[in-house]
Formats: sequence, C-alpha cells, structure tokens
Amino acid sequence: MRAKLSYAVTAAVLVVYFVLVGGRAVALIGLGTPVTVAIGIAALVIPAIGAWFLWANTRFVLRANRLAAELEAEGGLPVDELERTPSGRVDRDSADAVFARRRAETEAAPGDWRCWFRLAVAYQDARDTPRAREAMKRAIALRAGRPAGS
Repeated sequence: MRAKLSYAVTAAVLVVYFVLVGGRAVALIGLGTPVTVAIGIAALVIPAIGAWFLWANTRFVLRANRLAAELEAEGGLPVDELERTPSGRVDRDSADAVFARRRAETEAAPGDWRCWFRLAVAYQDARDTPRAREAMKRAIALRAGRPAGS
C-alpha cells in the first residue's frame, strides 16, 4: 500500500511539473522570436518524454499487478522463503537458491506466464532489476497471448 501511495504522489507531482513546463514552453513559443520559439520547442520535449515514460511505467505496473492478483486468486504467488540479515535485507545466498529453483521451473515450462512471473520476483529479490523487468514483460506478453519478446 505504501508503494502505491508513493507512486501515485510521485506521478501527480510529475504531471504538475509537465503542465508547468509545457505552459512555459508554449509561452516562449508564443513570443514568436526565433530564439524563444527554438527554446520553447526544446522545452516541450522534456514533458513529452517524461509523460511517455510515466505512461509506459504506469501501464507496466498495472499489468504486473493484474497478473499478481490473478496468481494470488489461484494460490500461485511465490511464498517469501528468503532468509534475511539482522538489518532486514534479503540474504544473497538465500535469494540465489530461490532464483535457481525459479529458473529451473521456467526452463521446464517456458510458455507459462506464471513461471515467468515467479522468476521476475526471484530476480528482484536477487537485486537484478533489469532482468526482473524483462521477465515480467515476458510474463505479461505470454498472459496476453502474444509471443514472448513482443
């Protein structure tokens, strides 16, 4: 719940920022001199890229959350069996052991989105966020009936 609230607040702040920067950019373009028009157009690029990035990430999170809800309803969410250090961080050896099992499970059933979802969680637990994201993208694609990698 805390992560969802943080994401919503951050997204709202970004949207306000995009509107403010976009407004200033349009005002610069409205001045009509070649320099202000060029700066205004350049300033519009920042909110455009930011809005696309926010939209793409929000879409990804919503899709991943739908998969998590479906997997939870089936009773297939991965159980947190990781050992933790006294500070609360995941023990690296424990995460590696769980990862090895999840990887073997996924290799045995490469077309099963559930395996890819659990592998994504294992990657995240092992602090490999880029691979976790790619595994989750594959789970989303497989669940949607698209070939992996689409």
